Amino acid sequence: MIPSEENKPTQSLDRSDSRLRQDDGIGGALRGFIDRVRSGELGLLPVAIGLVVISTVFSVLNPVFLAPNNLVNLLFDASAIGMIALGIVCVLLLGEIDLSVGSMSGLASALIGVLWVRSGLPMPVAITGALVAGAVVGIVYAMLRNRFGMPSFVASLAGLLALLGAQLYILGPSGSINLPFTSPLVRFGQVMVMPVWLSHFLALLPGAYVLFSGFRNIAKRSAANLSYEDTSLLLLRAFTLTVGLQFAIFYLNLGRGIPWMFALFVLCVMVMHYALTRTKWGRSVYAVGGNPEAARRAGINVERIRMSAFVLCSMFATAGGILGASRLASASQQAGTADVNLNAIAAAVIGGTSLFGGRGTAWAALFGILVIQAISNGLTLLNLSSSLRYMITGGVLAVAVIIDSLARQSRASHGRG
Repeated sequence: MIPSEENKPTQSLDRSDSRLRQDDGIGGALRGFIDRVRSGELGLLPVAIGLVVISTVFSVLNPVFLAPNNLVNLLFDASAIGMIALGIVCVLLLGEIDLSVGSMSGLASALIGVLWVRSGLPMPVAITGALVAGAVVGIVYAMLRNRFGMPSFVASLAGLLALLGAQLYILGPSGSINLPFTSPLVRFGQVMVMPVWLSHFLALLPGAYVLFSGFRNIAKRSAANLSYEDTSLLLLRAFTLTVGLQFAIFYLNLGRGIPWMFALFVLCVMVMHYALTRTKWGRSVYAVGGNPEAARRAGINVERIRMSAFVLCSMFATAGGILGASRLASASQQAGTADVNLNAIAAAVIGGTSLFGGRGTAWAALFGILVIQAISNGLTLLNLSSSLRYMITGGVLAVAVIIDSLARQSRASHGRG
C-alpha cells in the first residue's frame, strides 16, 4: 500500500526525531570530551595524567613502588590527610580558605589523648568531644567572616596560632601521649583491612550505580523527547569501571588488602559528592562560590552556607587528626605541624578544586591526596631528602594552579565566543 502524501512528512519527522534522540555513541562521546577539554572543562584529566606519570617514573626507578604492600601502606598514609583535604574542598568551593586545618587536626589528636588516655573517658566520648570542638572552631571562623567581614585567610591564620597554643597547653610538659596499641582505634589505623569478599562486592556497586542512574536518565530524557546517551557507551563505561576496580582490589589483596581507614575516607568522599551534586545545599554552595551577590539575590542564605562549609572543614580536620593519631598510636606536639597544611590544601587544588571558588568536586580530595602521597612515598623509597619532596610538591601545586587559571581563561573566552 502506497502511503498518502499527508503521512510522508510525519514519517520523515519521526525518523529524524529518532536520530536526534540518541547520541552518536562512542564517537560522539569522544568528540564531546574533546570539545569540553578545549573549552576548559578538564575535570580529573590532569590529575589522572599526573598519577600515571608519577607511577611510571617511580616504578622505573624502584619497582617496589608498585608492590601491593607498598600501595596498601600508601592508602593507609593517605587517609588522614585526605580527610583534611575533603574539608578544604568545602571552603575552597566558596572561594574561602582555612589555614588552620593542620593545627585543628593536631589539637584533635591531643584531645583524644587527654580525654581518653589521661582522663579515662570512653573512646567514643573522647571522639565526640573532639568533633564538637572542631565544630565550635568552624562556627567561630564563620562568625568572624559573616559578622565582621574578616577575610578567612586572616581569621584562620590567627586560629592556626591559637589552636597550636591550645594543643601545646593541653599536652603539658611531656609533649606526647601514647595510645594503647591494642585498642580498636590504633588497630583501625594500623592493621585493620577489609575481608577479600567484601572488598570485591563493594567494587561492584559503582558500576551498578552507573548502570542504574544511566538507564533511569535515558528513560526520563527519552520520555521528554530529548537526546540521551547511547546505551552501548553506558554499558562500556560501567564495564570499564567495574573491571578496573576489580583488578585494583585483586592486586591490593595480594598484599595486606584494603584498609578500613581508607574505606572510611572513600565513604566520606562519596557522601560529600552526593551532598554537593544532588542536594539543594550543594547547589547553593556552588552558587555562592560562583557569585555570592547573585546567590544572595536569588534567595540563598549566604551566611548559613558559609557557616556550614567552615564547620564541615573544621570537623573533617578533626577527623583527620583522630585518624592520624590512630595511625601513629600517639598524640604529640608534632601532630598537625610540618607539611600537613601544605599537603591538605595542595591535595584539594591538585585534585581540581579551583582557588577562585565555584568549581571542584569531593573527588578532588581523593585523587589529589593520592598524587601527594605517591610523590612522598616514591621519594622515601628512593631515600631522598624531605627537602626535595617539598620542592616537587610545591612545583606540582604551582602547575595545578596554572592549569586552573588557564582553564578559567579558556572557559571565559569560550563563553564570549
